[in-house]
Amino acid sequence: MSKLKLTFGCWDYDRTRALMDGSVQPDGIDLNYLNMPVEETFFRMLRNREFDVAEMSLSSYTVSMQKPERPFVALPVFPSRFFRHSCIYINANAGIKTPKDLIGKRIGNPEYQMTAPVWIRGILSDHYGVPADSVTYFTGGEEEPNRDEKLKLDLPPNIKVQPIGPTQTLTQMLHTGEIDALYTARMPSSFLKGDGKVVRLFPDYPEVERTYWRETKRFPIMHVVAMRREVYEANRWIAGTLMKAFVEAQQRTYQALRETAALKAMLPWLNAHVEDTVREMGEDFWPYGLKPNVETLQTFLRYHHEQGLSKRLVKPDELFAPETLESFKI
Repeated sequence: MSKLKLTFGCWDYDRTRALMDGSVQPDGIDLNYLNMPVEETFFRMLRNREFDVAEMSLSSYTVSMQKPERPFVALPVFPSRFFRHSCIYINANAGIKTPKDLIGKRIGNPEYQMTAPVWIRGILSDHYGVPADSVTYFTGGEEEPNRDEKLKLDLPPNIKVQPIGPTQTLTQMLHTGEIDALYTARMPSSFLKGDGKVVRLFPDYPEVERTYWRETKRFPIMHVVAMRREVYEANRWIAGTLMKAFVEAQQRTYQALRETAALKAMLPWLNAHVEDTVREMGEDFWPYGLKPNVETLQTFLRYHHEQGLSKRLVKPDELFAPETLESFKI
């Protein structure tokens, strides 16, 4: 019997590479792994539903759940996780010395519904007293003009969002002081200039992020893996099969990171870094599945609702295919 052919849009991650090179193959599935940067994958899947399965912004996926047809179904597989304190950039002349100085300021977000800014806004509100509705947001291309929200938003009136002009970019506006700060996933080129006009809000971000982890035990989830609903409904078995394959691919990466005969990544102190991470976060420091991630997902979904992106508070188990929430026992 021939295998079910599925296309999978995803970036080139170490935790999914075994699926890309074929050393891990999902049972009964011929997976065509299409390697693309996240912005391209998200745009093509959310606008045109071009792939059977794709990496997807957690926020965009949650927004899509508000649509009557609920076009996607997710797996509790998280290709991207990221502590985001490092991703708050400020104009050095904006008078921002502490997080509370952000109140009343002009803040760039490439897209308001983007997952990284959702986490940043929530963390700033919960931990630093900067309410999400205390600033004005400016949205648009970070490095190229004319970036739009990938999904249409219906925000409450207390959330102030303005698109930037057709020739403007957020990175240049931050550099010139037209906006005061930028919450983003990608490091802006105006910061990379190194001329001191754009700096991080938290220059000591590794210690700030470790403190956040120690206080909350949250490793922020950025992306999920989502299936087109019609593909899933026609082949419900693929949810469990894909989940099994993603877990196996990730386990190979865990093993590679612990290799001591030769370094699998170009980091001189990789082994020390892995040992430090395990001491801090445990052996399974990048957990898949619902159970070990419930509190982190609850926090994100609360932020999503508080920031006007979800009309109701979504529960974590609503996000995922039910076939992935339990497994057989021997």
